Amino acid sequence: MTTSTARDWLQLFSNRRVGATLLLGFSSGLPLALVGGTLQAWFAQSGVDIVTIGFLSLIGQPYVYKFLWAPFMDRYVPPLLGRRRGWLLVAQLLLSAAIAAMALFNPTATPGVLGLVALIAAFLSASQDIAVDAYRADVLRPRERGIGAAASVGGYRLAMLVSGGLALILADRIGWSAMYLLMSATMAVGVLGTLLGPEPETPASMPRSLSDAVVKPFLEFTTRPAAALLLILIVLYKLGDAFAGSLIMAFLLKGPEFTLTEIGVVYKTLSIVTTIVGAVFGGTLLAGLGLYRALLLFGILQAVSNLGFMLLAAVGKSMPLMIGAVAFENFTGGMGTAAFVALLMALCDHRYTATQYALLSALSAIGRVFVGPVAGVMVERLGWQQFFFDTFIIALPGLGLLWMLRVQVRGLEQKA
Repeated sequence: MTTSTARDWLQLFSNRRVGATLLLGFSSGLPLALVGGTLQAWFAQSGVDIVTIGFLSLIGQPYVYKFLWAPFMDRYVPPLLGRRRGWLLVAQLLLSAAIAAMALFNPTATPGVLGLVALIAAFLSASQDIAVDAYRADVLRPRERGIGAAASVGGYRLAMLVSGGLALILADRIGWSAMYLLMSATMAVGVLGTLLGPEPETPASMPRSLSDAVVKPFLEFTTRPAAALLLILIVLYKLGDAFAGSLIMAFLLKGPEFTLTEIGVVYKTLSIVTTIVGAVFGGTLLAGLGLYRALLLFGILQAVSNLGFMLLAAVGKSMPLMIGAVAFENFTGGMGTAAFVALLMALCDHRYTATQYALLSALSAIGRVFVGPVAGVMVERLGWQQFFFDTFIIALPGLGLLWMLRVQVRGLEQKA
């Protein structure tokens, strides 16, 4: 690495735009467990029946349908801090208040009210995600998209560790209500990112009406060359990864038969750390490789990583092999995520970033949301070894389509 290249990368890490994406990534990830797994743990410890706990999964619906109100956030501007940072501040302050309000109720006496407040918090969290994604796509320069995506992923994963594992430890020590109040105060990290983050250097013109904000993002995208194939690429690129990841926990328990303690200590901690490291490493490489080559290289590594679990299924319980498979899968997955987020940013027209990014990210979640039942049937019929080999095969069509669209993907960089 040359001195000038090292200096360039150091500047990428230290500038305000990348720093803001790190803080906002943390703010985006913090509420997820608080209205999901951590909330379920609170209900379960309080003795609430399993049927009621099962309905808590519906609280996450705003994350799926956030594209429905994204045009509103593209069209209208709050009175402070501009279109993107203004909505960020509004969502963060209201979200902090909603998380604090969750501390006022408890699952035993008022489960319905607590669930409703959590649903409001999920709606505000999804709204914050819309603004975070739009701001990141608008403020980062093209060369910064890789490391900016990595910073966002790193902050997001760190926040999930705080609102997941650390929150449970705190709840055991200081109680659930006090923990939720503390998590509410932790939203100050996101507010800091909003206040310190710069405005986009070239603000795009806004839609002239709400109708334009709803219709024109679709029309603009459909007029692009190979628009339909680009949408299919978004679904397929991480599909193999989604298939493998959907049953990893079940595999480690039922296949090699690791204990819950072994999985909790090794898998949970190692997966978060290696994903963050992989995202940062991939983001820095992306600046030199370019978007197309990074997507192709990281996608190949991402697909190959699934074969590590195939080997673990063949060998049986082996802690070193489990550590290696988990580390490699999450490291390459982090690299692939950094490049993929950079692709989504590059695909957005800055006039409609909030709407287009919300739609593209919803499309990318199709695999993650719907592959679970199919994966379960595959394992039952084929066994774990064949399943993980098939997840490698499932990843190949996305890589083939990426190669077919190499001109369009490279064109995104040239346009930027």
